[in-house]
Order: sequence, then structure tokens, then C-alpha cells
Amino acid sequence: MTGSATDLRVSVVQFEAVPSDKTANLATVRRLAEQAVADGSQLVVFPEMCLVGYWHLTTSSTERLRELAEPADGPLVHSLRKIAADLGAGIGAGFLEADGDELFNSYAVCFPDGSTHIHRKLHAFEHEAISSGAGYTVFDSPWGVRMAILICWDNNLVENVRAVALLGAKVLIAPHQTGGTNSRSPHGMKVIPAELWHDRFDNPEALLAAVNGPSGREWLMRWLPARAHDNGIFLLFSNGIGPDADEIRTGNAMILDPYGRIIAETPVADEAVVTADLDWELLPLSTGRRWLLGRRPELYGVLTQRSGLERDARTARHSDVPVPDDFQIKN
Repeated sequence: MTGSATDLRVSVVQFEAVPSDKTANLATVRRLAEQAVADGSQLVVFPEMCLVGYWHLTTSSTERLRELAEPADGPLVHSLRKIAADLGAGIGAGFLEADGDELFNSYAVCFPDGSTHIHRKLHAFEHEAISSGAGYTVFDSPWGVRMAILICWDNNLVENVRAVALLGAKVLIAPHQTGGTNSRSPHGMKVIPAELWHDRFDNPEALLAAVNGPSGREWLMRWLPARAHDNGIFLLFSNGIGPDADEIRTGNAMILDPYGRIIAETPVADEAVVTADLDWELLPLSTGRRWLLGRRPELYGVLTQRSGLERDARTARHSDVPVPDDFQIKN
């Protein structure tokens, strides 16, 4: 990696996707990307599945999903490539991918030179017809820094972020559709009342308190900074905001440094673009990167052993069945 200490300016975006309306969502992506690039951004990161909408997919028929899905070389990704080329910036956005008979929750990062990197969500739980991806997506960017993509729940499983860091990633693109979900955990996120969104102009303080509270930013603060800190990696968190079928997304778009500190974040519960410069000088001595050198891989075989209780992503995400008290890996 070469260049000055602040040689990459990045933006993360939060916006409310229109369900199933690719044309409208692409127009929003272009408009907000233009805004970010006008502020000097070289890489603009949009939310998970933002080109087709998200939570409505969970109750759609398989036939409807196939109508919305496109191949990785289809019109949606082609449009993203054109936006990247027109603006001279990297553009990342989420879509529903079709590959033969399989469907994937996918995310494309397109660079101005025409190169494209597509990640398939490793832990897809949205619909029984949507398959989980089978590998990590780590790549070299035009700016001489190695990047990775992990989509939403991929980031919640700590092994995934450690894996991409070990594969050389120094910037993690982390698109989400989260906040305000009906968590099965008694002390996890809960649904944000829809009336808070509907009354947002008359009572903005109440909505802001909700999206920054236990079902939004406070929940993120329990774990998101640790992913950046423990692995010595910049983390670009984008998210939806507003109504998403029967839930309210909380936004909270932010950029974190390799110490887990928030460099920049949105102060609003509305559409927003958050921009910051990444200071490469923070990387070499960051705590997480130094800890990588203290690893003892010979001790970690347990991480690759099955317990026999593994569940598929949909079951693990939606099940009310508790984890057994005696859960352990049997040596």
C-alpha cells in the first residue's frame, strides 16, 4: 500500500429503498453518489440489497424473487459500472443475484476502470429460496489497499471478519439492513414503533432517540467497534433508514478506524451521506494488527470443528429454540 496518510476519501450512505423499484433506487444511488463525489469521495458504499429493497423479499414468492433477480453481468450491475465510470469513483450497492437456478443476496463493488467484485452473503436467512455464499470476497483496489466485503449478518459472526483480515483486507465494506428488528434475544433489538417514523416531522426527537437507542446505535456499539479494533481494519458501515416492510431501519451510517473509533457518523434519522478520510498511518501499530502477530494458530483447531448442533442460517436467525446448556465441541 502506497500513498499519503490520507489518500482515500470514502462515503457511506443510508437511504430508504423503494421495494422492487430498481429504476427509482438506481436514480437515488446516482444522485447520492454524485453528492459524495462532489465532496471528494473516491469510494461510495450503499446499503445491502438497496437496489431492489430488502425485507419485503421475506414474504415474496419464489417466482417474484426470480423476477427481481439479475445475473452478475445483468443490467443492474452494468448500471453501477456506468455510474462508477461516469463519476470516476468506486460504487458499492446490493442486489438480488440470479445464477442459474440459485438466488443470492449479493453486493457489487464497481471501480472506474471497469473492474467489479461481487460478494454473496455467507449467512443468508431472508428466504428459503435465497442461498448462502461459499467464500470470502477480498480484493486489491485501484488505490493500492486490499478490501473485503461482508454483508450484514456476515459481520456478526466474528470468524468472518478475522478471516478477511488474515487474507489481507485493511478496509471492510459492511453494507447492512438492520436496526429495529424483532430479535429473539430478550435483550437484543426490538421493533421501533411505526408511528415514530410517521410523526418524524412533528416529533423528530422521539425518532432520533429510538434509532440511537437499544434497537439501533446502542446495539451497534455492543459489537461493531470491536470488529474494527480486534482486527486492525477500517470499517465502512452503510444501512437502510426508515420503513422496510413491517420494520423501521435505523440508519446510523458510520466509518470506523482500526482502533474501533468512529471517524464520522450521521446525526440524522433520514437519508444521509457520511464522508471521511482514511488515515493509513493508523494501520501499522493499531492494536488489532499487532495482535494478529501474537496469534497461535496451533491452538485454534476447535474453530473448524463441528459441534453437531449447527443450524442453517434461516433456522439460526429465526428459531426460538435456545442453545443447549451443555453446548460444546467434543474433543
